[in-house]
Amino acid sequence: MTLTGLYVPLITPFHRTGEVAPDALEALAHGVLDAGARGLVALGTTAEPATLTAPEQRLVLDVAARVCRERGAQLLVGAHSPQALRALGDMSEVVAALSLVPPFVRPGEAGVLAYFTRLAADSPVPLVVYDVPYRTGQHLSADTLRRLAEVPGVVGLKYAPGGITADTVDLLADPPAGLAILGGDDPFVSALLALGAHGGILASALVATADFGRLIALWRAGDVAAARALGGRLGLLSTALFAEPNPTVIKAVLHAQGRIPTAAVRLPLLAAGPDTTATARRRLAELAAAARLPAPV
Repeated sequence: MTLTGLYVPLITPFHRTGEVAPDALEALAHGVLDAGARGLVALGTTAEPATLTAPEQRLVLDVAARVCRERGAQLLVGAHSPQALRALGDMSEVVAALSLVPPFVRPGEAGVLAYFTRLAADSPVPLVVYDVPYRTGQHLSADTLRRLAEVPGVVGLKYAPGGITADTVDLLADPPAGLAILGGDDPFVSALLALGAHGGILASALVATADFGRLIALWRAGDVAAARALGGRLGLLSTALFAEPNPTVIKAVLHAQGRIPTAAVRLPLLAAGPDTTATARRRLAELAAAARLPAPV
């Protein structure tokens, strides 16, 4: 199994009654695959999974799995416990679980390594470690990330360190063999790709799928000038989309486009403000306008 290219984490759309809107979710899933995504992520943090009931989580997972089965696409699923992982064992569409570094407790790097060693040993599917220290409170050094790559069953890393750090440079200067490094910080993904990341898990790609897919392809092809230009525009778009807590602005944009029934989110999130939404829509329009310009001679 190879994890490269663009993976799009799905939101959970809601009807005005507050219920999950499975038809809108299915249409979104097909839409991002039509636009060039290699795979989907179900029940990631973008999906607001902590606010979903167990039946709602199963509904979301079933929709994503059916789409991936029909399309021959790869499916990653957010799962952070042995119980959640065991539930994925009978789903052939699931190529890996996206598992978060333990948040809040700050177990230390040795504790994180021991945790994933145990989790991977008991998991029926491979793991993609989600490293996002500004949410978990736990920093992981490049050395620890390399040691995690040696754990049997760990096949990937969703890497979201909050920018380009010394550890980022260290890790990508000598990346571990067999570990797929997927950028998870949307505004910085172009820089990560320039350093050698294999792809991205990018919520911003819900509203600009083809552009993010092209960005990954440009860096892999070595077209530096085009990749820099597109990466800059996508960075501005991502910054606007993350100006309020994810996925509030993304949902507002998708609703404005008529792609989901409402922009509703569940507490503790609040709906994005009109000014923030307007800025994100303006950045998206600027991206589309730039794409229509003739290429420089």
